Amino acid sequence: MNKTDTSLALTMKDAAKLVGVDYRTIKLGIESGTIPTVQLGPRRMIPRVPLLRAFGIDV
Repeated sequence: MNKTDTSLALTMKDAAKLVGVDYRTIKLGIESGTIPTVQLGPRRMIPRVPLLRAFGIDV
């Protein structure tokens, strides 16, 4: 099983892979405030559920 299948928080690259877009699309969404992030230690991560909702995917 791939870790991104169950992770509650994702990197930009994993988030892009999950929703099928380029990671730059995720970066733009973060910069515009459309995609929320959380700080986990030294890393800025993207919560799975808000990411999916931002792309219109019901969870």
